[in-house]
Amino acid sequence: MSLLLDSRVAQRPTTSHGRGFWTVAAAFLIAMAYSTVPAPLFPLYVAREGFSTFAITVVFAAFAVGVVISLVLAGHVSDWVGRKTVLIPALGLEVVSALLFLTSTSLPVLILARVINGLGVGMIAATATAYLYDLHTHHRPGASPRRFEIVSTAANIGGLGVGALVAGVLAQYVSSPLSTPYVVLAVLLVASMIAVALTPETVVKKQVPYRPQRISTDHGRGYLAAGAGAFSAFAVFGVFTSVSPGFVAGELHHPSRTLAGLVVFIVFGGAALAQTVTGGLSLAALRKLGLGAQAIGVLLVVAGMDATSFPLFLAGGAIAGVGAGVQFKAAIGAVASMAAPEKRGEALASLFFIAYLGLSLPSLSIGLATRFLDPTTVMTWFAGILLMLLAGVAALAAPKRS
Repeated sequence: MSLLLDSRVAQRPTTSHGRGFWTVAAAFLIAMAYSTVPAPLFPLYVAREGFSTFAITVVFAAFAVGVVISLVLAGHVSDWVGRKTVLIPALGLEVVSALLFLTSTSLPVLILARVINGLGVGMIAATATAYLYDLHTHHRPGASPRRFEIVSTAANIGGLGVGALVAGVLAQYVSSPLSTPYVVLAVLLVASMIAVALTPETVVKKQVPYRPQRISTDHGRGYLAAGAGAFSAFAVFGVFTSVSPGFVAGELHHPSRTLAGLVVFIVFGGAALAQTVTGGLSLAALRKLGLGAQAIGVLLVVAGMDATSFPLFLAGGAIAGVGAGVQFKAAIGAVASMAAPEKRGEALASLFFIAYLGLSLPSLSIGLATRFLDPTTVMTWFAGILLMLLAGVAALAAPKRS
């Protein structure tokens, strides 16, 4: 089959493709949910092992390091080796990570578990997104990509919120808060592996010389705008999954694990809900909404911390989450539509690479800065830098003047 045609298997639409679409979406959601399980548990690790805030951000950043490495080495290979060939082992890495969390609470083991978690997610993020696009187009040839865009981004972002909430509730009410959440998610991950194995493959396997992922901006300003938007969105997500539970328990004086998980859930839940209800908006409208909501939300977060107001902090997080979710949805839709079919996995891997840099670098910088400055001052600086980045996205996305 010529690469100029399509990398997908030439099959007629079947109900198995329709079931497979939802199977992969569920597996995607479960994998992303597992990746935020530690977020509301970090204060418990601090209490048990005496970790500093910076040590916790290192553990968190280790996840993003694993994601970036995986995206560079393997996030794009499903375009020629097959979607299932990548997705099933990647889910297996998540199970290995969960087992490591169950063996020890020492810092080296936590870092290793998070790196392996990241390695799996790096393979899953781009592969599952491309797989969903393939299954959607097989099941509904010629249909609008709206279903794909809503489901893929909701599974990705919504899963991050679900994992934190489930872990927070379990940690609050079970007798083994540092083990039960991992056991529950490990069982679901194993079930996902079995379900994906029964899903139709959508790629014709090809003999292609291996090369690491290239970060390409061949599409010009459109791709740069999408990449910068994804970076800014994940910078917001990173802050709320890494350091916000500590802020809530410390500066805002709310130590409840359920509440810590709820904060993360509201941020990601707002993102997923916004992605669902904005399906009819144009790319330009999505970007405007995303940029504005992120800017307003992060300013409210800083105001809430300055006034020691948890409701204001929570409202800011929800609005920032809405903006980040819409911004990321716009980025996914833009890249999926502009990429050639045989390079869709590669293009999405590049986008996720940029996004996960946004997830790690700002959070790690904030964790380091809190060793020398108070958290409110650090968040104020973060807000200022984020506003400048959002202005850059707006400039890149603006139509060229003739």
